[in-house]
Amino acid sequence: MWTAALVCLPLVASWHGSIVPRPPRAAGALSRSAFCMEIDDDSFLTKSLGAMKEQFLQLTEQLSDPEVVADSRRLQDVSKERARLEKRVIAYDEYMSCKEGIVDAKEIIAEESDAELRDMAREEMRELETRQEELYKELEIMLLPSDPNDDKNVMVEIRAGAGGDEASIWTGDLVKVYQKFAETQGWQVSPLTLQQSDSGGYTNAVLQVTGDSVYSKLKYEAGVHRVQRVPATETQGRIHTSTATVAIMPEVSEVEVELDPKDLQLQTARSSGAGGQNVNKVETAIDLIHLPTGIRIFCQQERSQLKNKERALSLLRSRLYEIELEKQQSEVAAKRLAQVGSGSRSEKIRTYNYKDNRCTDHRLGHNFPLSQFLGGDIDSIIGMCIASDQQSQLEELSNKQTAPA
Repeated sequence: MWTAALVCLPLVASWHGSIVPRPPRAAGALSRSAFCMEIDDDSFLTKSLGAMKEQFLQLTEQLSDPEVVADSRRLQDVSKERARLEKRVIAYDEYMSCKEGIVDAKEIIAEESDAELRDMAREEMRELETRQEELYKELEIMLLPSDPNDDKNVMVEIRAGAGGDEASIWTGDLVKVYQKFAETQGWQVSPLTLQQSDSGGYTNAVLQVTGDSVYSKLKYEAGVHRVQRVPATETQGRIHTSTATVAIMPEVSEVEVELDPKDLQLQTARSSGAGGQNVNKVETAIDLIHLPTGIRIFCQQERSQLKNKERALSLLRSRLYEIELEKQQSEVAAKRLAQVGSGSRSEKIRTYNYKDNRCTDHRLGHNFPLSQFLGGDIDSIIGMCIASDQQSQLEELSNKQTAPA
């Protein structure tokens, strides 16, 4: 038996935007009080923010607790959680400061006899209302539940789909794209499996990507990537359609996915392909089969049998975790009809048209320059996916709050 420890995962990305400093005072027009977004004292947002600030203060106190300081692991966890809440607390405090300032400005406008002071109060109130509205929107997004996998490293599996040799070549192109993107993010990429095809490219490629919040961005790349172009092997100039499937699997620990040795069939084999003197002489490759699911992993990238075994087991844990994760995501997505998509590997997410230099994201209904994607410049595309996902979550939250009990 194997078990995967999963918590309920909302399909959203955590928001890492910074708090914008209060803008300088400027001359304004009449008050926009009617349009100002306020947090009701008994609203869900108020209760959530109040609980969040109380938690932040408790964590701050714990940082000076001798027991916490003496436990390096616990101190690290407390510091990390406090840092996560700090931006929200700063925004909430500034929001409340704006709210108090608006009340004071209204009193001056109502009671002050000096016309110049009243005009100054109106200008001040307009500025505060503008900033209060910005903060309200920021706080709404900040309070959306974050995906607990967002901070994790990932295994990126790219498989050639329909299209024969051209699909393998396209798989190789996608490998290059994600390697370029990882470089722009400061991430490290280590190939785990590269099954080359006779025509070039790969029939299957697995990359381990490590760095800061890798899953939070790459999870939006999961799905079917369809390409329309004239293959290099095409002599008649006809456009072919090929596909490759991308799976993004969060890297998990032995605690999160427990493997039963009885479920594993492990054999060693000699490595093949170009390499050092051990190739075809020493059995350093690992052929691993998970009997309950039939998942098979062949790992030969490392020169050490032990390292290949560790990588094979790590990849197996990620695949098993992804199976459970995809089940859960499909259930959640079906309930809320996610605009960005379920993240399923069977979902067609983009079409790449070489003739028109166009990359179409079907989840967003938006086109991007194909050259931008092929150059690994996909941060803006992923950013739009995150924004669309957040908007979907906000609409769902609003519907829940307005729905009759």
